[in-house]
Amino acid sequence: MTENERYSRPGEDAGERLDRQWGELLQELRLAQTGTQILFAFLLSIAFQNAFQSADAFTHHVYAGTLIASALAVGLFLAPVSFHRIVYRHKLRDRMLPIASRMAVAGLAFLVLAMTGGVLLAVDVVVSRPIAIVVAAIVLLWFIVFWYAIPEWVRRSTPTGSAE
Repeated sequence: MTENERYSRPGEDAGERLDRQWGELLQELRLAQTGTQILFAFLLSIAFQNAFQSADAFTHHVYAGTLIASALAVGLFLAPVSFHRIVYRHKLRDRMLPIASRMAVAGLAFLVLAMTGGVLLAVDVVVSRPIAIVVAAIVLLWFIVFWYAIPEWVRRSTPTGSAE
């Protein structure tokens, strides 16, 4: 039994299941896209601020990494939309859904990096750099625990076949 078959509801045929799963993924992406696009736009504006121009190399490197991670997250969150536009009407939802889901998970990973970098940039302005690095590391760990470790633990501890 495939994961897709396990994740079904009583009375739901394969097409209905794929439509529901696609709808669920789109809802998740809507939430992630908005915040990530706002973060990306904000990061773009920072480079043009006079105070940023005089910042040190560490700040510029963290900024560049954060901006790139944010751009990659936006790209991955929007990729399923483009994917759908290109393959819809070709009856490929069964192939599209697992790929789009992986894109969303990868987008979340880049969003974690972007959020952590943003925290590091902001906290580095108000406290010493070593404290800012520790705070950013704690934030990164927090994201890893709540976004990946706990869901993975729940997934592994759930008996096969008991999915929704």
